[in-house]
Amino acid sequence: MKAERAREIYESESTYPVQLDDGQPVWIENVDVANGVATVQVGAKPTNTQTVAVERLQEGRQQ
Repeated sequence: MKAERAREIYESESTYPVQLDDGQPVWIENVDVANGVATVQVGAKPTNTQTVAVERLQEGRQQ
């Protein structure tokens, strides 16, 4: 995913399914477009956050 798209998803009022390249579902908590990274919550555990390259994020199909 490109950083601009990650930021659009983050700022959207709609909910979009996003996952890491290994299939784990994530919730985008912040996007640093300049550095190409995003802070994400992995799974349903709020304390499980990671900073990852936006290229690792994949947009799933909206249900």
